[in-house]
Amino acid sequence: MTDDSLWETPAVTILRSQPGFDLEGLDRNSTPGFTGKKADGERLLEERGAVLSGLQELLYANGRSGDSRSVLLVLQGMDTSGKGGMVRHVVGHVDPQGVDHASFGVPTDEEKQHHYLWRIKKQLPRGGYLGVFDRSHYEDVLVVRVHDLVPPNVWGARYDEINQFEKELVDAGTTIVKVAMFVSLDEQKKRLQERLDRPEKYWKYNPGDVTERKLWPAYQEAYQAMLDKTSTEHAPWYVVPCDRKWYSRIAVTELLIDAFESLDLSWPPADFDVEIEKARLAES
Repeated sequence: MTDDSLWETPAVTILRSQPGFDLEGLDRNSTPGFTGKKADGERLLEERGAVLSGLQELLYANGRSGDSRSVLLVLQGMDTSGKGGMVRHVVGHVDPQGVDHASFGVPTDEEKQHHYLWRIKKQLPRGGYLGVFDRSHYEDVLVVRVHDLVPPNVWGARYDEINQFEKELVDAGTTIVKVAMFVSLDEQKKRLQERLDRPEKYWKYNPGDVTERKLWPAYQEAYQAMLDKTSTEHAPWYVVPCDRKWYSRIAVTELLIDAFESLDLSWPPADFDVEIEKARLAES
């Protein structure tokens, strides 16, 4: 079996959220489109990670030559869905000097004084960079909605506002890859238990995570609305089952590779006379 045949259906096709998608029916332990086993996925992650690294270097090189285009990876999911691991094991394949990474937690006092997109705009990737959002502007239609932090008419208006914001980003040259990461309630409990059982993972445990588990139905409803209202042609959502970490990582790697390849990049030409510089170097 060749590596290409491990994907029966490309990740970019099978994971894209379509109209009528029902989140409740998602098997979070599944491996959509992928016919291989865990060992296949782990091996392929290294191989495709090298491909991703090369593509990211191309983008960075073009950025250094004045290309303003960028790629933005948005990772949105509940605690333990694997966002941090995605950054380490997928984005970790590329050169960190070409990555703009931002993590969005509870807004600071300063951020609360501004429009909710203010802190997001400050962290947008520069031209030539891969931007990574660990959580994002979608917190303001998820956590805010579930916890009634603002009235429904306020968060309800944000779906259209976010769509317009993302459209402007795309028109300005940013390719957006939005990944909705879904772990099952049982798997989340298992991962939280592991954090309590292993002293080296205590730092990752947040007592508030157990409180949030009690709001699971409300969160699923909020995520369903997010997918329904903000998966657009210019910035679609990709729904990734995350109970199997190895699958979610190879899936996101494929999504990023597709995004980079869509830019049709080539190496920027030299802005100096190559032959003259060869001669100068030889004489030095």
